[in-house]
Amino acid sequence: MKYNPSRVAPATPAGAEEADHQPARIPVDGILLAGELSIVPQSQGIVLFAHGSGSSRHSPRNQFVAGVIQSSGTSTLLFDLLTPSEEQADERDGHLRFDIELLARRLVAATRWLDQQAATRHLGIGYFGSSTGGAAALVAAAELGREIDAVVSRGGRPDLAGAALPRVTAPTLLIVGGRDNLVLELNRDALDQLRCKKQIIVVPGATHLFEEHGALEEVAALSAGWFRQYLTAR
Repeated sequence: MKYNPSRVAPATPAGAEEADHQPARIPVDGILLAGELSIVPQSQGIVLFAHGSGSSRHSPRNQFVAGVIQSSGTSTLLFDLLTPSEEQADERDGHLRFDIELLARRLVAATRWLDQQAATRHLGIGYFGSSTGGAAALVAAAELGREIDAVVSRGGRPDLAGAALPRVTAPTLLIVGGRDNLVLELNRDALDQLRCKKQIIVVPGATHLFEEHGALEEVAALSAGWFRQYLTAR
């Protein structure tokens, strides 16, 4: 399936320029996490991506969503939450992808790293999380409080954020596939626990990975619009 961002993506703001892509190396836990920093000129905010189970910064889904977000005028940071050796270990038993505390800690470290970069320290911060990365984004947002301007979860597992949910202050959008029955139920339960500005949007006919025709385009457009609404320069 080839994604077509022009079909439902938000219009690019007048005067918006192409993003400047550059490699990133983010120090955390005594290691360096690889990433790709994409700076859109005149952007007001930047979105950090927290990928889910068995994924990485090279995920075609996240790359696609990031491209639409950049086209809407917002910068992005795609990075690996795990090192290559950790990813290999996780492929064997899947224990790290469900270590929400670890993933959230690394997301917070990446946020702190952006605070130290001249090109990004003035930008509002948003999180985009997928699957277990959605839980990590919510836990990190709860820890950082007003430092985080917005959160979007795509097919996420917000239930794994547990006691952090009522402490999230950032406006949060939960996007779930209409045919992703169990995850949809978990998201509705999590929505009740959130005390921030919140919304759940169900994409009709979509399953967990949003592989159906037009589903990921809708996710990208919704996400870009949410971040454009809530991210403001610091």
